[in-house]
Amino acid sequence: MELAFEAISDAAKIAPDDPDVAFGLAQIAFETWRPAAAHFAKARRLLPDNMDLKRNHALALAAEGESAAAEHVLETALENDPAWLEGHRVLAAHRYTDGDGTDFDRSFAEAVKAQPGNAALRMMWFQQHATLKNWDRAGAILSDARVAMPQHRGLQLAELFLASESGAARDEAELFGDYAEKGDPGLDLCQVRHYLRRGDYARAGGIAFRQCKGPAARMFWPYLSLCWRLTGDKRMTWIDGDPLFATAVDLEFDDGELATLAEVLRGLHRMKAPYPEQSVRGGTQTDRQLFFNPDPAIQAVRFKVGEAISHYLVALPEPVGGHPLLGLPRNAATRFEGSWSVRLQGGGHHASHTHAHGWISSALYVSLPDGDDKGALALGAPPPELELPLAPYKRVEPVPGRLVLFPSTMWHATEPFAAGERLTIAFDVKLPV
Repeated sequence: MELAFEAISDAAKIAPDDPDVAFGLAQIAFETWRPAAAHFAKARRLLPDNMDLKRNHALALAAEGESAAAEHVLETALENDPAWLEGHRVLAAHRYTDGDGTDFDRSFAEAVKAQPGNAALRMMWFQQHATLKNWDRAGAILSDARVAMPQHRGLQLAELFLASESGAARDEAELFGDYAEKGDPGLDLCQVRHYLRRGDYARAGGIAFRQCKGPAARMFWPYLSLCWRLTGDKRMTWIDGDPLFATAVDLEFDDGELATLAEVLRGLHRMKAPYPEQSVRGGTQTDRQLFFNPDPAIQAVRFKVGEAISHYLVALPEPVGGHPLLGLPRNAATRFEGSWSVRLQGGGHHASHTHAHGWISSALYVSLPDGDDKGALALGAPPPELELPLAPYKRVEPVPGRLVLFPSTMWHATEPFAAGERLTIAFDVKLPV
């Protein structure tokens, strides 16, 4: 990325008014954590109708502390185009992460008044609240949509999702009716979670198993693991390993390095709340690829974890065809699907989750609370909302400088801690091809 920034900077000197070069300079400056708002403003003058530029200009302004200006860019664009779904999504996320937890979605309400028949707009509005598990508000949005668009097929699917995920239809064994055998990954995921809630583990496992043979497999492997554990299936250790395909290694940092790294990371946590779709509770997560940041402290971490990943891969068992971890090639160069930092405050935690787009996931501890209560990493912890009678496989105690590596399909959570700051780095290794 540093070579890319040098190249695009040279191009901007040669052709300062080329719109594609201007866009490229703004985008790479933003992705490498440099000031980018002024570059986006120039690119917008050259490409005034480009909606991606408007969105990214707003993101850059927010990253530079210009919250009101970011909001103004998006609001103005939505006044001209109320149907711009991405604009509504980004504006809602901006307001929410800026601390507006109650009225963050008001642009959707305004746009629906102007375009009551816009089904895509209503569905995205519903999704905003479903993601946050604001079930009453999500239900009200669907009820209003039913009046405006009584024949729209998407409403029935959204109502099935709401009934299932909210737990309102927990007692309905045949909730999905004619949709049960459609094989749609989204609906099948709802079915798996619904039957797990009901205690029908075998039925949930059968649905998950059929999806593990298709393109959505990485969403379903974690659920199949739960089902096999719950039914005592002889394959119950096949996915996550016995011993677990997880390791903890203490990287070599001196106290000064970790203290410097902690200060760098604190400066990157600008938001007041996490993005709604994230697993973070009671803290914040950085908003761009952390390992694209050129700060020497971050680049030193990138080098250290790259070596640790190589050792982890060498120590894995022999390849196994079709396995979500062992069935992929190990001879490709390590690339990162994502990298970020999380800062949790007292009482904060991570809800149990997996990473469908990653191969190997991680937790690197940088700064931890004083005392014994540091928020353990629970590997194999099922999602608590499913109320499953399963304990985590193991709990890993955090230590500054300790890196934990595990398959991206393995359930993991951070347990709440009483007080203090818990500062970590995490990343996903990209699926090899």
